[in-house]
Amino acid sequence: MAVIDLAFQIVGTTIPIDHGYSLFSALSRIVPVLHGDRGVGVHPIRGRPRSPGVLGLTEWSRLRIRLSAEGIAPYIAIAGRELDLDGHRIRVGIPQVEALIPAANLSARLVTFKHAMEAEVLLADVRRELERLEIAAAPRLVPGKRPGHAGQPIRRVLTIKGRRVVAFPLRVVGLSPEESIRLQEEGLGGRRRMGCGVFCPFGMEAGS
Repeated sequence: MAVIDLAFQIVGTTIPIDHGYSLFSALSRIVPVLHGDRGVGVHPIRGRPRSPGVLGLTEWSRLRIRLSAEGIAPYIAIAGRELDLDGHRIRVGIPQVEALIPAANLSARLVTFKHAMEAEVLLADVRRELERLEIAAAPRLVPGKRPGHAGQPIRRVLTIKGRRVVAFPLRVVGLSPEESIRLQEEGLGGRRRMGCGVFCPFGMEAGS
């Protein structure tokens, strides 16, 4: 059963940087099956930081949903709809089907595991999951560059129903083609429908 990305063009100006939950909620109202389908992943939307907490959309911003090719049909209903992401409105265009690309190095903007509030705890969870998936490649947390925090793992926070959840950017390097596709298909950690644990070739990860 092939897994693909369904990529929709979007028209708009800005969205919240922390848009995972609001995007999931907006999509679930159009495609109710998404609410209970844990096999689906929703990429964070890419853009450029515009102001604190706000992401500016660009010509290459897309709404991408990772799902089985057999499960596309309900999601076509998103085309032509307007989504409200905490007051930021975007219009969704016609989708294209994109095959997953095997790449030696993958990255995800957000990875979260239950109770993994610290980088070392998350990394241990990641290693256990990679072992379960029979992936021998090396996971690496992404070091920050901010003054006073340079070299320390970047730590991000997303808001879900008013609750703050800790997540970390992650790279997995040295993957075989088979491992690369498996990791993209399976993802890591929880909240994949809210933008977490969805992997892309390094340099192409969605979100800022």
